[in-house]
Amino acid sequence: METRMRTVVKAVIWNLIGLAVMALVGVIFTGSFKAGGMMAVINAAIGLSSYFLYERIWTRINWGRCFG
Repeated sequence: METRMRTVVKAVIWNLIGLAVMALVGVIFTGSFKAGGMMAVINAAIGLSSYFLYERIWTRINWGRCFG
């Protein structure tokens, strides 16, 4: 089982990667750093909380784990 801190660190790192990608895509599609940045921040906030909940749910599911 993972600790909550490990889940949080994984989620934050993943979201930093997603933030950078989303900001780049937003700038490319809108031509605006402000609009692209806002899109990225909103996406990151939603993604971080969704990912954290998703990971915490999966820590309670034993299917597919090897105990040995």
